Amino acid sequence: MANVLKKLFGFLFNSEQTWWLEVKTSSPACTYYFGPFDTESEAELRKQGYLEDLHQEGAKVLSAAAIALSSPPQQLTVYEEGMDGEAPDPKPVFSGQS
Repeated sequence: MANVLKKLFGFLFNSEQTWWLEVKTSSPACTYYFGPFDTESEAELRKQGYLEDLHQEGAKVLSAAAIALSSPPQQLTVYEEGMDGEAPDPKPVFSGQS
């Protein structure tokens, strides 16, 4: 019943959000979106299956989180240029530093 009310209010106020899993990997350096899900708990419940599939394909998972979006992602798989799973080297703040 609560889910029906949520959808009704979302429709009436044009604020319906759906839940997606956002998974960032290295090797390959990608961001994957899985969904949509009606609730955050549904997304969390399904997360382990998607992570297992990615591990079987040889991907190294960096992070995985359920996120609420008001519209679907433009791409379900986004290849990250220059992303290798490592934090970037810090850059000097002042121009005189090296």
